[in-house]
Amino acid sequence: MAGISGADDNQHSDHDSGQKGTVNKDMIDQGAPRMNGHVPTVETNGIADSENSSSGSSTPTSTRDGQKTEENETEKTNGEVKEGETKEGDAKTDQEIVLIQDTGFTVSITGPGIEMFELPVSSMELVQEIHQVLMDREDTCHRTCFSIQLDGLTLDNFAELKSIDGLKEGSQIKVIEEPYTVREARIHVRHVRDLLKSVDPGDAYNGFDCNSLSFLNIITAGDILEKKRQPPTSLDCTPPDYIMPNSKERPLIPLHPGIKEQRGPQCIKVLTYSGWNPPPGNRRMHGDLLYLYVVTLEDKKYHVTASTRGFFLNQSTEDDFNPKAAQPKYLSHSLIDLLNQISPGFKKNFSMLLKKRAQKHPFERVPTPYQVYSWMAPQPHHHIDYIRAEDAFSTRLGYEEHIPGQTRDWNEEIQTTRELSKKNLPERLIRERAIFKVHSDFVAAATRGAMAVIDGNVMAINPGEEAKMQMFIWNNIFFSLGFDVKDHYKDFGGDAAAYAAPGSDLQGVKAYFGIDPENLYTLGTVVIDYKGYRVTAQSIIPGILEREQEQSVVYGSVDFGKTVVTNEKYRELLQKTASQLKIRPHKVLNNKDEEIELFSSIECKGIVGNDQRYYVLDLLRTFPPDANFLPVKEGDELSKEMKEHGYPRDHRHKLACLRQELIEAFVENRYVAFVRHAAFQFQQLQLLKQNKVKDTDNKVTDTDNKVKDGDNKVIEKHAEKEAEKAVLEVKSPEKLVNGSAEDPVQTAQAQLENDIATEEAKKIVETLTGTDSQTFEENTKDIVKKAGKAVGSLSDTEFNVTFNPDVFQPHVKHADPESEMLKREKQLVKDAAEFLVLHQIPTLINDCLDHTSSPIDGLTLTEAMHNRGINMRYLGKVAEMFSKYPCVSYVHSIAIGELINRAIKHLFKTYMQGVDMMSLSAAISHFLNCFLGSYASPHAQVTPEELQSKTAKRKSKKKNKQSTVFSIDNTEWLSETPKTLWKKIVDEVDEYYGYTLECDSVDAATEKYNLHRAALLRMFCRTCGVQILLREYHLDSRNKQIFYEDDIINAFPIVKHLHPKATDAYHFFTSGQNKIQQGLLREGYELISEALNLLNNVYGAMHPEIAACLRLLARLNYIMGEYGEALSFQQRAVLMSERVLGIDHPNTITEYAHLALYCFANNQVSSSLKLMYRARYLALLCFGEEHPEVALIDSNIGLILHAVEEYELSLRFLEQALQLNTKYFGVKSLKVAMSYHLVARTHSCRGDFRAALLSEKEAFAIYRQTLGEDHERTKESSECLKHLTQQAVVFQKKMNEIYKGEKSITFPPIQIQTPSLSSVLDTLNVINGIVFVQISHDDIEKFKQEMTKRTTDQKELPEITASGDAKTSDSDNANTSAVDGAPSCQDCACDNKLPSEPAQLVNGDMKLQEPLPEVTVTEGR
Repeated sequence: MAGISGADDNQHSDHDSGQKGTVNKDMIDQGAPRMNGHVPTVETNGIADSENSSSGSSTPTSTRDGQKTEENETEKTNGEVKEGETKEGDAKTDQEIVLIQDTGFTVSITGPGIEMFELPVSSMELVQEIHQVLMDREDTCHRTCFSIQLDGLTLDNFAELKSIDGLKEGSQIKVIEEPYTVREARIHVRHVRDLLKSVDPGDAYNGFDCNSLSFLNIITAGDILEKKRQPPTSLDCTPPDYIMPNSKERPLIPLHPGIKEQRGPQCIKVLTYSGWNPPPGNRRMHGDLLYLYVVTLEDKKYHVTASTRGFFLNQSTEDDFNPKAAQPKYLSHSLIDLLNQISPGFKKNFSMLLKKRAQKHPFERVPTPYQVYSWMAPQPHHHIDYIRAEDAFSTRLGYEEHIPGQTRDWNEEIQTTRELSKKNLPERLIRERAIFKVHSDFVAAATRGAMAVIDGNVMAINPGEEAKMQMFIWNNIFFSLGFDVKDHYKDFGGDAAAYAAPGSDLQGVKAYFGIDPENLYTLGTVVIDYKGYRVTAQSIIPGILEREQEQSVVYGSVDFGKTVVTNEKYRELLQKTASQLKIRPHKVLNNKDEEIELFSSIECKGIVGNDQRYYVLDLLRTFPPDANFLPVKEGDELSKEMKEHGYPRDHRHKLACLRQELIEAFVENRYVAFVRHAAFQFQQLQLLKQNKVKDTDNKVTDTDNKVKDGDNKVIEKHAEKEAEKAVLEVKSPEKLVNGSAEDPVQTAQAQLENDIATEEAKKIVETLTGTDSQTFEENTKDIVKKAGKAVGSLSDTEFNVTFNPDVFQPHVKHADPESEMLKREKQLVKDAAEFLVLHQIPTLINDCLDHTSSPIDGLTLTEAMHNRGINMRYLGKVAEMFSKYPCVSYVHSIAIGELINRAIKHLFKTYMQGVDMMSLSAAISHFLNCFLGSYASPHAQVTPEELQSKTAKRKSKKKNKQSTVFSIDNTEWLSETPKTLWKKIVDEVDEYYGYTLECDSVDAATEKYNLHRAALLRMFCRTCGVQILLREYHLDSRNKQIFYEDDIINAFPIVKHLHPKATDAYHFFTSGQNKIQQGLLREGYELISEALNLLNNVYGAMHPEIAACLRLLARLNYIMGEYGEALSFQQRAVLMSERVLGIDHPNTITEYAHLALYCFANNQVSSSLKLMYRARYLALLCFGEEHPEVALIDSNIGLILHAVEEYELSLRFLEQALQLNTKYFGVKSLKVAMSYHLVARTHSCRGDFRAALLSEKEAFAIYRQTLGEDHERTKESSECLKHLTQQAVVFQKKMNEIYKGEKSITFPPIQIQTPSLSSVLDTLNVINGIVFVQISHDDIEKFKQEMTKRTTDQKELPEITASGDAKTSDSDNANTSAVDGAPSCQDCACDNKLPSEPAQLVNGDMKLQEPLPEVTVTEGR
């Protein structure tokens, strides 16, 4: 792993000088071990891969052709290089890129008791990482206390390998055992304990230490990369019953396959610290550090001394202390060696355990950056574990032992890492890695603290106050509860506003964090929902606790606008951020009627900390208010269309704001309209001038008339343009009303022309604003003014669409409430809210109609909405609009499921707040019975009497926090029934989302809206943080309740936080994509491999963005025909997706489907089927069968089964796919034709020629109608028909002869071709949207020249592929970034755009390929 911690040595000293540097150096360096934890093992293959791809040279991939470096590197630095410095900048970037490139070499390692072995390392690794590798390797993993020496000199742990003299290819490194200290001995014991439980999934189920689950290797029965190619004959391909088409059962146990086999053998019964600790003074003089107590499998009890020289048995017993060494005298440096000697059972089982551990892929063991929780878990096995017990009650927060003598000062760390230099690439990498590391540690600490606060383990800082009002400080983090303290939000909706505020505040923090302002600081912020409570965790501004808030605030208002203050430095800092965040500077009055100019909303506060840093907090209204959900005053009414849509609506609180994505989309949309308007008028002016020139000889009056005439024309056109603009804004609803009946080919063409026109218009406008000549100026000013007015710009001289966040806020006194400008500001905010309903929601629906987006569960629907800036409070409106289009009925069902799920979340929150700690599991199981059970009167497993006795006891202990948060006599939940709960759900959906559910029970809901109980249960557990027992629940049972107390295993927190980005990796990634779009696959591949290196550098081994990058590399390898490489990358992508997103996350389904295809290409047919079965099972669990994704999975399964001659099974899946494709893509779709063709093929292989004929006729009809008689595809289909007809005739004749009883009953050989694997693979590629393209080399060259010509005219390039017989992928990358919003199950959506590109068809003829949609790796929201 290129561990660029300090790209050169003097950087370390830089950190040290300066008052804050020391913490920082510690942090980065000390962070290194965990960040890179086990990375070296992973990286040895990671780096090897990318190095092979860049032909193993140590020169940077990019400097091979100088021109390329400049291209992508200057692109990166442009942001920072000022215009005058570009040349120097180019030189700098060259050197930058050389700095980062690793050189790999091999060293050999020797040590006591180990055979010499070779280890590949990279020049940028730290010595620390060799340590990690040794602690991870099977033969050296039992050592922790050692140093590494080269030629007798001990190497510094935090030195980079390249800075060590004499270290080169083939150097011999010695491992030397060092004497123990107490700290080292404790680390050793902890390491041994970790080894003993290294294969046990317990920690992953409990959500400890960033462990999470992965089942890939269980499903493929071992590592696929190590399997041999299997002959397709000896396979058992039968799918399990529950994934067969139309199966009604949805079992849950298969979600966690092979649990029993996962546990390792038990090696020892007890290993704990002994009660004789700490050693008395006289023994410390003899080097005793601590004492351990061990019970072996043979039931022998031993007391062990850890001394400075190692471990030995002493003569103590439970009752007598005798520290002398026992016979036989073993002294071993490692505790494992000692246990091997005293216990044969340990020796045998421990070696089995290590073998099992070594079989795990490194990605199954590396910790993830954030904790991922499982919503189901087997019955927990709770073993005695003293170290776990000690951790639970100490305030040890993971990694304090790395930072000497203190708990961590989170605020200092978060701000110091932001201040690190970012001048060049190595510096930026160090900075981003440090930011990410500190951030993920902070999230873990905040989560642990919030759970401790709710569980009552933390003392409040204001213990005298009522429980709701209490605030907490733990481990230098400040915690507050989501309740309205001191009526702070009284006028904004009380507790509802207090609950919503932390979420909006986090959005604000994200926005400021994203623009990375100099000298302006935000707090570390994490929002945690746990057991029905919302907790906000924030880092603490130095000095804030020593003074009243009123004294500290130097900018903004503490009391919602009564007192408002400002400060020169804040004005200067916020002016910069305001323009980036589209915030309009505006003036307000305070209670002394002084005018104060603000560059943020009025609640935003500026506080200068004792560390002299400028902090901004309370960013909950960074973005403008949502006028559709605010009470309307006279004169501020919404437009007629909005009233028809039912807005404004009442909302629980008045903090509803628009999303940043919406603001950006809206501004972009207005800018395009502005540009076109201005360009149009400018062209008119030009025409006028030409006319003038022509007619100079004519009379002046004549010219005058002409000018007037021209002016009139311009004005008329202006009016036309206005109309056009209106159409432009509301164009998508038009299309929708027609049920998307336009011809897709024309729309695609129109879209392209549209884009080109816009580009030209932008150029004209640039020249407009940059012209000098005097006469020209007057006219252009006028043009800009008119265009600006047309789009609501707030400036007459330029395009300025910015938002005043304080409009529509009754508590804000504006400096000039009647001014024209304020009216325009209000209008803009109303326009943005209108744009959301009339433009963004229809765009979302269009994306689903043309299948560029196809959400598979509530999570992906939420993501798709957020990416278009649609808030979830519009979910009712979205569901209502989707209900009009039967061909996306599945999205309507998902939307209804998500409505129910969110209503349940709101109800569960208030329900839980009333429950006593002792009855939590009873209450949750009762709630689930009322929500999902059909049994009318479920019985809560607590009697009212028990509760009464508890409440009586509790009244005496009035201070008990949990009881006083809500003073209901916590028995209300007992009286809940399915009927009452479903009434509440229907009311909640109606009141909050404005949608009327037509159901009064779970049965009615599942039937009417095509929902499945298993999917509802999964969504409930994932949203509300409930972990249930892994077993089969008879969810449809009508005559008894489903859930019992013991089914509730645990509650886990739902954590929201921001996601720091890896900016350089992102630039490499996008330039790589551009190369791929230009057909330069190999170069694109190298850039993306480099992006992978950078991502590993910043994020460590595990991250969703790395998974997206791996998936793209796998797809590129596959396209370039390197199937083995594709398999290796995709395997890592699947493992990572399971680990960081969850085993049933929609992206994981996509990854499984891709891996199945690559397995098939590598002739691993049975693995391929198992993976496809898994993908189908997960899709059924997430949503159900009625989904276009399932159609694709079914086509894949049908084809693979066809390849292994399981025709009956194959037919069932292909017919299901045909039915789903017909439903979602329409009868005339090319997908449907393809499905008919596949069904026909299978029928003919079964010998059922009549059925085959019928199917192939349908396919032929569609091809002829859509593609015309002469198309390759139509001809093929007609050939196929002829062949089938002949076969059917021959067959029928023979049958007739048999019936007549004629003698010759010998059948002529019927030609049934058994499919070859390669022909099946070709068809698989087609349905997955990957198609062969044959282009000669000359054509490619011509095409490239043509492309370079066109680049100047047009931004986007069609994609072709180099390499004579490459493949190109379409549809796949529609969103290769899982992270980027639209659910990327779409990835495997088959030949996505077939209808709009008739020439794209199959069988290697040719393909018109649209540009690869951009694959952005952005923040997962």
